[in-house]
Amino acid sequence: MTERPLTHSFREFPERFNMADYFLYERLAEGMGDRIALRTAREELTYTQVAEASNRIGNALRHLGLHPEDRVLIALHDTPEFVATIFGTLRIGGVVAMVNPLLTPEELRYFLEYTRCRVFVCISEVAEKISKFAMEIRTLEAVIVVGEDLPQGDLFRSYVQSELEESTKLDPYPTHRDDPAYWLFTSGTTGKPKASIHLHHDFPWNCERYALASVGYAQKDVTLSVPKLFFGYATGSNLFFPFAVGATVCLFRERSTPESVFENIERFKPTLLVSVPTMILQMANHADAAKHDLKSIRAVFSAGEALPAELYRKWQEAFKVEILDGIGSAELFHIYITNRPGDVVPGSLGKIVPGYHARIVGPDGNNVSPGEVGTLLVNGDSAAVGYFQAHEKTKEIFRGDWVRSADLFRLDGSGRFWYSGRTDDILKVGGIFVSPIEIEDCLLSHPAVAECAVVAYREAGLEKPMALIIPKAGTKPGAALAGEIAQFVKGAIAPYKFPRRVKFVEELPKNDRGKVERKKLREAVSEEFLEGSFDTDGPQGGPGSPRGEGGGEGA
Repeated sequence: MTERPLTHSFREFPERFNMADYFLYERLAEGMGDRIALRTAREELTYTQVAEASNRIGNALRHLGLHPEDRVLIALHDTPEFVATIFGTLRIGGVVAMVNPLLTPEELRYFLEYTRCRVFVCISEVAEKISKFAMEIRTLEAVIVVGEDLPQGDLFRSYVQSELEESTKLDPYPTHRDDPAYWLFTSGTTGKPKASIHLHHDFPWNCERYALASVGYAQKDVTLSVPKLFFGYATGSNLFFPFAVGATVCLFRERSTPESVFENIERFKPTLLVSVPTMILQMANHADAAKHDLKSIRAVFSAGEALPAELYRKWQEAFKVEILDGIGSAELFHIYITNRPGDVVPGSLGKIVPGYHARIVGPDGNNVSPGEVGTLLVNGDSAAVGYFQAHEKTKEIFRGDWVRSADLFRLDGSGRFWYSGRTDDILKVGGIFVSPIEIEDCLLSHPAVAECAVVAYREAGLEKPMALIIPKAGTKPGAALAGEIAQFVKGAIAPYKFPRRVKFVEELPKNDRGKVERKKLREAVSEEFLEGSFDTDGPQGGPGSPRGEGGGEGA
C-alpha cells in the first residue's frame, strides 16, 4: 500500500477559546447539525441533538452552583449521557475528570476526595457504592445519577429529571485558551493515581497534528472503540477526533470482549477501530475469526502498550486490515509518535507527529547515538501544566519544555522509534498503567499471604501481572489457593488488576534495608521462572490451572 500524504493547515487558537466549541458546537455553525453524531444499539443522535443534550446538563450543573474551574467527576458507561456531560461541563467553564465505573468504593472515595469535585455524575451502581460515605465528602454538593435506582438522600438526583427541567439553550462561559479544562489520570510508583492538568487548547492542538495531519480522520468515518471513554486514549480517538470533522461515533456500554467487538463491527460497520494489543490478540486468535467480515474498517488504531511485530502479522493474516500503532501519555494527552496510513513498519511505533519533538537521552541527560537505547523526552504544546498535588513529581517529569517519560526507546536511521521497555516498575495491563504496589497491598490483606511481590511477565508479547507469594504457615499452597487469591483481588480492587499467574515461593530477594529488589525480580523472569506458577486467567485453564495446561487471555 502506498503512503497517503496528508495535508492540513494548522489552526491558531484565539485567546478566548473553549474546546467544546472546537469539537462540537462549530459543527452546527458549519451546517452539520443534521449529521449523525452518535449511534448506539438503541438510538441515533444528530450533532444538534448532542449539543442540546449538552446544553441541558450544562444548565443543570450551572443551576447547582458549579463555577468556572470547578471539577465534575464522571463515572459512566459509554452512553450519550457521558458525551453530553463532558461538553456541558466544558461549555460552562468547568473541569472534566473521568474514572472507571467498575472501581471499588474505596477507590471511588479516593477520587472524590482527591479531585474535590463539586458534582459527581455516575451510574446508579456507582451511586449505591458511595451512598454510605457520600455525605462525608466535604466538597461534594450533588450526585447526578444515570439509571432508575436512586439512593435516598438530598445529595442524589436523577440525570433524566435534571435534563427535563433545563433549556436546550446555554450561554457559554468565555474561557481562555489557557484555562484548565481536563484532568487525565496517570499512575505513579506510589500506586496513587495523580491528575495531569490540561488546558482548553491542549486537546485541539493534538487533534490538529495527530488526528487530522497524521492519520487522517475524515467526515465520512464511522468510529468504534474497544477501550472505554474514561480512558483518555478512547476519549480522543472515539469522541473528540471524529467530532472535530463531523464523523459518526459508535458507542456500546457492555464489556469489550472479542464477541462484543465482532458483534458491534457487524452492527455499525465502522471505518476506524480503536483498539489495544490485548484485544487485537484475542480477536486474531478467536476460533471464529475467519467468519467475521472487517472489510468496512480502513484502519485500526493501537496504543496503550507496544504492538509486537508477530501480533501485527497474525492480525494481517486474519483480517488484512492495517494497524496504526502509536504512543501517547496522560501528560501529553494523546499520541505523539505513530505509524501512518500506508507507512507501517511492524514492531515500530512509527515517527514523531508534526509539532512534537523527541529526544532519547542516557543517564547523564545527553542524547544517545542513533540506535542506542535511552529514555524518551517529548515536547509539544499539548503538554499538561503539571500534576495536581504532586509538586516534586511535576518537577521531575516536566522539565521546561520537555516531558520526561518512563519509556525506553531507540531511534533508527529512518526516524522510526522502537520501544524497549519502561524505566520503572509500573505495569501496563490491557494498555492501562497499574501499580504493583497497589496489587501487593491488596494481596497482603488476604489471610493466606505473608509476603508478596508483583512483577510483569510477557505472554504473546503482552505484559501481565504475576504475584510471587510467601504463604503463611499452616496454609496449603497450590492451584486452589492461587485461584482463590486471584478471585479475592478481583473483588477487592478493579478486576483487571488481578494477577494472571501466581507462584508460591519461600523467599523474595531483598536489599540490606529489607526492601524487595524489584530489579532482580524483573531480570529473573523467564520461561524457566514461570515454571511452577499457576494460571488464574481462565476460562481455558480455569483459575489455578498449572502452567503448561492451557490458560486463556484475560480481559
